[in-house]
Amino acid sequence: MALMPVSDALAAVLAGAEPLAEEMVCLDEAYHRVLAHDVAARRTQPPEAMSAMDGYAVRAADAAIDSRLTVVGEVAAGRPFAGRVGPGEAVRIFTGGVVPDGADAVVIQEDTVADGKHVTIKEAATWGRHIRPAGVDFREGDVLLRKGTRLTERDLALAAGMNHPHLAVIRRPRVAILASGDELVMPGAAPGPGQIVYSNGYALHALARSEGAETIDLGIAADTLEATSAGIRRARESGADILVTTGGASVGDHDLVQQALKSEGIAMAFWKIAIRPGKPMMHGRLGAMRVIGLPGNPVSSYVCAFLFMVPLIRALAGRSVIHHQRERAVLGRDLGANDQREDYLRARLEARDDGTRVALPVSHQDSSLLANLAAAQVLLVRAPFAPKAEAGTPCEVLRLPV
Repeated sequence: MALMPVSDALAAVLAGAEPLAEEMVCLDEAYHRVLAHDVAARRTQPPEAMSAMDGYAVRAADAAIDSRLTVVGEVAAGRPFAGRVGPGEAVRIFTGGVVPDGADAVVIQEDTVADGKHVTIKEAATWGRHIRPAGVDFREGDVLLRKGTRLTERDLALAAGMNHPHLAVIRRPRVAILASGDELVMPGAAPGPGQIVYSNGYALHALARSEGAETIDLGIAADTLEATSAGIRRARESGADILVTTGGASVGDHDLVQQALKSEGIAMAFWKIAIRPGKPMMHGRLGAMRVIGLPGNPVSSYVCAFLFMVPLIRALAGRSVIHHQRERAVLGRDLGANDQREDYLRARLEARDDGTRVALPVSHQDSSLLANLAAAQVLLVRAPFAPKAEAGTPCEVLRLPV
């Protein structure tokens, strides 16, 4: 039976994935949350013309070199001058102070000589110099943050300046992670004969959280149908939007995840796709809960989570950009012809002096090699049945999280 192409599998995973419900949060809780609506400014910034420097507010027509002006007042941030600047007059002003009526320029204090109630101009003023006009940053009603934006620290500063103490954001997707396998022991334990240290979950939790999801640790299920089914039921009871299983997705007598999923009423959309690493990957749904069954090999588990779980989290979170963006590079070494599976080679990315980016696949691509996965910066994508390619041939890469 032909394996499902990666693009079709991703389309199946994302089918019907709509943003979750919205909620209001204060700015302190909005970092890396996703906006549910466009956000418009509630005020004009700055609301009035402001001085950009410490100095003297003057009429440019009066402030020629060696002009001697009478200082009639002072302006500080938050303390405007109530009067008006007339001919031959100046007002001492500080950064952030409202430019007083009548003034149309600021002469910085370094270009003046103060003498009691007078100031002598040593550098001629020009109209508008060192003044921030009203609304130069934004005006009331300007839409500056868009629906689907994942908020950065800079966005939060902008929202605050726009006078928004709270923002409507999409609820964080809840991702429950269930491992399967009698061979697994936790880090720090002494593995028995045939056992290995559990590592997949740490990458999966971190990857999901980095995309803005909440994670639920369902632990390690023993290789029994009862234990695996119980883990699936716990995911439903926890209110998970996504259940991610790792391990038990192959065809062995002890690979019980698919059987347990079906026994719990989960409709399977696919099992096995044309990808390397990660062919034995599953996807299904049970009501609103979506299920991604990852292989047990750590590299396969991570690569498939990166390619499928991450876009699903983004879709449920309401992100404006869901898919990974491919970048251009050139091969750092020769590659042989590919078979029917889409290949995602772990590679380092190096920059030449001319700016060319070179993708150099790591020496061994076995799906169990964590050290090579950790050393990679990108996944080098090779299409099914791609012919052999020499070093220097253009290629496409997906940048891994840092």
